Amino acid sequence: MSFPRVGVIGAGQLARMMAVPANNLGIEFTVFTSNPNDCAAQVADFVLGDFRDLSAVLSFAEDCDVITFEHELVPQSVIKGLEQAGIKVYPRSESFIYSQNKLEMRKKIKNLGLPNPDFQEYSGGDTNIKFPLIAKLPMGGYDGRGVFLINSMSELDQLYKNNGTLLLEEKLSFDFEISVMVARSPHNQAATWPATLTVQNDGICTMTITPVPNISTELAQAVQSAALKIAEGINLIGVMAVEIFIVGENFYINELALRPHNSGHWTIEGSETSQFEQHLRAILDLPLGSTSLTYKYAVVGNILGGKKEDMYRPYLHLMARRPDLHFHHYRKEFRPGRKIGHITLCGENLLELKEEVAHAIDYMSGAIEDRKSTRLNSSHRCISYAVFCLKKK
Repeated sequence: MSFPRVGVIGAGQLARMMAVPANNLGIEFTVFTSNPNDCAAQVADFVLGDFRDLSAVLSFAEDCDVITFEHELVPQSVIKGLEQAGIKVYPRSESFIYSQNKLEMRKKIKNLGLPNPDFQEYSGGDTNIKFPLIAKLPMGGYDGRGVFLINSMSELDQLYKNNGTLLLEEKLSFDFEISVMVARSPHNQAATWPATLTVQNDGICTMTITPVPNISTELAQAVQSAALKIAEGINLIGVMAVEIFIVGENFYINELALRPHNSGHWTIEGSETSQFEQHLRAILDLPLGSTSLTYKYAVVGNILGGKKEDMYRPYLHLMARRPDLHFHHYRKEFRPGRKIGHITLCGENLLELKEEVAHAIDYMSGAIEDRKSTRLNSSHRCISYAVFCLKKK
């Protein structure tokens, strides 16, 4: 057996982080992108092309042993075209549709006997769901895009007029939102990680906490079992995020993402096997790795573009303050509100972890002003590190 070549369609931060375990495993790794400056193209071999062009994707795939994806936007026609050409593609088109089409996902969850919010395929006319309700574009939207809060029939009529068929869902009054990462291989080996609390602001995940604090053992086991059932039910190959709403001791499936996911970034430092290595293991049909936690808690904060564009200078203050912070910069083009990196902190004291990650994120974004104290001299840095070590003891 020789080391295989994995091809990834897409070259964003997920592909960038996948390149690290690929390199560690000695796997050849290539990304397919339309932009040579994309963040994964900065750290991996790349081929330029349009992911909507089947002939270009086929040409790319000819030199790969397996093809996978880092986003949901690849057309089904392209995926099926690869499969018809005998290319090994994971996830398969029959599975990937549940990540791409929210309406098909809702129907599948219902068929699997798992809890859905009340939903309706809407093609005009009356609705069985009370206002206010949630309307979603079945295709093309993810990470909060293509989701609308609708308060009246006139608003619904206008949205339908502009977009066509919609998925309507009841507006749940949920307590919080979680995510369960799950992996499955062609030999039906499957594994889940502990559930993750996802903190949302304006539809953007800003922080994750793993494991979910103050959740009952029964509910934690139930959501992991549901993720495993979905993985088997859709014939998943690879890693998937199952986003879930929690209402008391009940849960409702929100959405699926058949790829590594923002809610699984904690696994890089907080788990025996990261979601990125696990995805590679799964699509190559290697034995899956342990999903055990390496710390009691792992907290991740997403760095969003803000007032400050200099992302290097803040290291002076933050690394001196907390030497155990883990920084992941995606080297993406800076735009206000855009996810450009994340910070992870693992340990025993959850309150302390949350406060330190929140401080780091505010400092990186410019919400906390850069002060002269950040110009730390060598002795100050040593003192800060010594204090940190004493706290740890």
